[in-house]
Amino acid sequence: MNRESNSPDDTSFSEASVASEQPAGLCTPLDKLDFGTVLEALPEAVYTTNVMGLLTFYNKAAAAFWGEHPVLGQSELCRSWKLFWPDGTPLPHDQRPLALVLKEKRPISGLEAIAERPDGTRVRFLARSSPILDANGNMVGAVNILVDLTEQNIVDEAVMRHDAIVESSDDAIIAKDLTGKIINWNKGAQRLFGYTAEEAVGNLVSMLIPQDRQNEEPGILERIRRGERIEHYETIRRRKDGSLVEISLSVSPIRNSRGIIVGAAKIARDITERRQAEEQKNLLIREMDHRVKNLFALANSVVALSARTATTPNSLASAVSARLNALAQAHALTLPHGSRIEQSTTLHTLLLTILEPYAAGERGSRVLISGPDISIAGSAVTSFALLLYEFATNAAKYGALSLPEGRLEIACNDSGGLLTIHWKERNGPQIEREPEVSGFGTFLTKATVRGQLGGEISREWMRDGLLIKLTLPVNSAHGK
Repeated sequence: MNRESNSPDDTSFSEASVASEQPAGLCTPLDKLDFGTVLEALPEAVYTTNVMGLLTFYNKAAAAFWGEHPVLGQSELCRSWKLFWPDGTPLPHDQRPLALVLKEKRPISGLEAIAERPDGTRVRFLARSSPILDANGNMVGAVNILVDLTEQNIVDEAVMRHDAIVESSDDAIIAKDLTGKIINWNKGAQRLFGYTAEEAVGNLVSMLIPQDRQNEEPGILERIRRGERIEHYETIRRRKDGSLVEISLSVSPIRNSRGIIVGAAKIARDITERRQAEEQKNLLIREMDHRVKNLFALANSVVALSARTATTPNSLASAVSARLNALAQAHALTLPHGSRIEQSTTLHTLLLTILEPYAAGERGSRVLISGPDISIAGSAVTSFALLLYEFATNAAKYGALSLPEGRLEIACNDSGGLLTIHWKERNGPQIEREPEVSGFGTFLTKATVRGQLGGEISREWMRDGLLIKLTLPVNSAHGK
């Protein structure tokens, strides 16, 4: 590179212009510096032009950036390249950094653009352009530095993807500093807790914590400061409307570029449905256990009841078999039909089917059913069957149907849109005091009457038997 000419057509930096920027006290003489070597060592693309815009120098980084090796003194790079604004629209020649420098004789710094290489690929860059002046202050050319933003663009895209993932997540994702102040709040957090980002950011995360759990947050922050992660911590938080929600919480430290912990990222997931599913599963398991135990108890009752009247082993076997078959038919009524035709029956039919194993006695039927018969349809068939089956099971195990002389009277009444059933046991085991009725069977009975049929149930313990009063809307018997 020629460093001896300072004419307007000079193809290099002028030593005078560089000398004006040389710090005092530098040990190496200016004329001994090899600026070409210095520029070649730079990782950024650097090139110079004369006042006509013809290329006078470029380093290896510039050639790599362009994807070609232009001819010095012949290539007018400023015009030959296709440039675009960051939004993809063409960048006019007179608005390009180097053109503005040559025209206005002033530095142009920080202009971002996109260049299209000869092979058609595009690269995003930042331009810093300055005029080159001789000792007299005359402009003899310009120098341009291009900073490749490809890596930055990759980082920006990764950040954008990360932000998009965070925003689209169904989980609540919250960032907070080490004082507990919220610094980031995604849409999942808004859906879960009810606060918008504007309402939440800047406030302490303790606004989500119920009063009786305020001691949780200091412990979480202390663990985060120690660099610990908190995985699947199940707790309760408060929504904007004051309601409580069960969540599973995961918390991780946030570190800055130097690895110092500066905050925490929290992911909160609503586990209400999971909890409800677990409770339903446990309820079904308990109900199955209860039903199986009842079946064994009923089988014992059937054998004992049949043995009182049987005179031979064959008659005992016949009586037991008949009653167990009737019991199986009654138990089938507790099973929904699934995709088959909708269940339908009548109240009296349901009662007779369920009570058939215990109805026969030495002096005729031990069960008397009176009052109007109503139709039962849809899901109400299963609910009524389960309910009446529970009454019959308890009567056979502990009540009037557990003794040969025991009797059962069931009176039905339909009035004013209400169905009333009186279940009266007589001549049963003597009751000295009201027994405790807090078992699982009692829970199922109340859940069926109140939750599924929308009715009420009461019990009165008489000396010789139990009186149950069941009241419910007639429409509930029709599955409505």
